[in-house]
Amino acid sequence: MRVVDVFGGSDERSMLADNTSAFNCRRVRGTTSWSEHSYGLAVDINPFENPEVVNGAIDPPAAAAWADRSRHTPAVIRHGDAVWRAFISVGWKWGGDWTSPKDYQHFSANGR
Repeated sequence: MRVVDVFGGSDERSMLADNTSAFNCRRVRGTTSWSEHSYGLAVDINPFENPEVVNGAIDPPAAAAWADRSRHTPAVIRHGDAVWRAFISVGWKWGGDWTSPKDYQHFSANGR
């Protein structure tokens, strides 16, 4: 886990390096809204093994094989596993529980 500054603040570069990250002052992709990461209210865990899936598009794109959630490795977050339970127990929400998009790497304090 490295600070996003190592990647020039680039969320994409950080994800491609499979970097777990939290604070990153950035906009939500495609909007003018600040990301929950900007406020320290979100964390992305093992983004390569837990990609975001939006209308069939995978981000990061190189992690497409990991969109198959039947793969088994400790890095894959699953509903009900230890990582999920730890965040849910403190009131955070998981992007993998969302209907769409599915953001398997994302936990946030307010569910956004």
